[in-house]
Amino acid sequence: MNIKKSDSVYIVKGKDAGQTGKVLKVFPKEGKVRLDGLNVMKKARRPRREGEHGEMVSLAMPIRVENVRLVCPACHKPTRIGLRAAGQVKERYCKKCQATI
Repeated sequence: MNIKKSDSVYIVKGKDAGQTGKVLKVFPKEGKVRLDGLNVMKKARRPRREGEHGEMVSLAMPIRVENVRLVCPACHKPTRIGLRAAGQVKERYCKKCQATI
């Protein structure tokens, strides 16, 4: 998985397609990422204590990695990511402008 926490991504597919957001958490085993304020679902929450009322809570749900593209910080376009070895360290680069990410 080439997407990391705090990357800016563009949603390609789904109900929030065409929007950009920041990655809050990455789930590599599941192949999903959670974005800030996108792919929000409403969930009914039961009352915790006696006398409280139930409420509707908005939760940001994970979205599959295949449905997002990384936004290049240099050219500001959604792009695919390439990997190249720079000595002992691997680095990510933009396939459009060849800038290191």
